[in-house]
Amino acid sequence: MSVFDEPKIDTHCHVLDPARFPYAPDVAYRPAGQEAGTLAQYLQVMDAYGIRHALLVGPNSGYGLDNRCLLDAVRQGAGRFRGIAVVRNDIARQELLALREAGIIGVAFNATLLGIEHYAAAGPLLRLLADLDMLVSLQVEHDQLPALWSVLQASGVRVLIDHCGRPAAGAGIGQPGFQALLALARSGRVAVKLSGLQKFSAEPPPYADARPFVRALLDAFTPDACLWASDWPFLKAPQRLDVGPLLRDLERLLPDAADRRRVLWDTPRRWLGFGAA
Repeated sequence: MSVFDEPKIDTHCHVLDPARFPYAPDVAYRPAGQEAGTLAQYLQVMDAYGIRHALLVGPNSGYGLDNRCLLDAVRQGAGRFRGIAVVRNDIARQELLALREAGIIGVAFNATLLGIEHYAAAGPLLRLLADLDMLVSLQVEHDQLPALWSVLQASGVRVLIDHCGRPAAGAGIGQPGFQALLALARSGRVAVKLSGLQKFSAEPPPYADARPFVRALLDAFTPDACLWASDWPFLKAPQRLDVGPLLRDLERLLPDAADRRRVLWDTPRRWLGFGAA
């Protein structure tokens, strides 16, 4: 069976539809042209590549704290999607409950954009998320993770690490931030998305300098805590990307079909709460 025919869940992608949901006026970046991706366009991608479910991540770009486009897509998906929302650090419990009822399973922490200090006082939010069995989709880069881990650990919240932790590609797997990420494999409540290589590689596709980091994550976390993601529609990508080559790269990385099934299907189903399909 080809990797394109195998059942899969895309665990990090975005819907951006400024014609129906205009961008917030105060955002720092407004995706345009091929960076915008509507729900109708992404459904075609899903059908073309055998993607049965997806985790839609609310983008800081374009929408900021406005989750209307995300919520509309999750609703229209009728069970195909779960969502990660962007919220205020002081969001009320009832607001989180309403989001959970609407198919939102967690919130995004993007330290690469907002900085570590923005989340330094997020302990109450993290404890709320843990209490509601919601998770954090955490985007960090370089050595940001150690500075945030103490507040995350104290809360007991489950954490999805975005884009391989975005290490510094030239610094090797021994760099402190990446070693801190590998150490979390023993925690049992952290999983990592094998995605976004273009966000930290210094080379063009297929990102040979990123491959040692991906292999180290697979070795440490095993396919039982690694998830695949496309990062569609590839915001700020330095080169043109498509889902097909990314899946072929995964097939080369994981030639064993059973391992691929765990990364593409079994592990994300368990982590994200998708039922049998």
